[in-house]
Amino acid sequence: MPKRIAPPEAAALLNQGWRYLDVRSIPEFEQAHPEGAANIPLLHAREGRMVPNPDFQKVVEVNFAKDDKLVVGCKSGGRSLQAATLMESLGYSNLVDMRGGFSGERDGLGRVACAGWAESGLPVAAKAAPGNSYAELEEKKT
Repeated sequence: MPKRIAPPEAAALLNQGWRYLDVRSIPEFEQAHPEGAANIPLLHAREGRMVPNPDFQKVVEVNFAKDDKLVVGCKSGGRSLQAATLMESLGYSNLVDMRGGFSGERDGLGRVACAGWAESGLPVAAKAAPGNSYAELEEKKT
């Protein structure tokens, strides 16, 4: 199982040259995301529901080396843990899963269990940096 860290620890790693892989859907990513994040959705939003992205593995593998230092995040921590676990099984060795995701992790009563990236006051962007949108990253798989 991948190591799990809180958003402030993730931000510190990004300042040391790690990259942020946001595995939320394209619409979620386009609303706002951690500054400098790359977007490869684990699931796509289709007709009001989430469906698996059949190209997730392929797009990850053409854009990231197995030894790249990666922080994997999503909305609240569930998809990112799933994605990081899958990536570990593919041989990715320098990755961590960010607990709390972008919006925060809640317990069964709706209380904050781990504040998310945005709630932690960390740098947020609304537009993908050049080369970091899913459309650009997906293009490389062909």
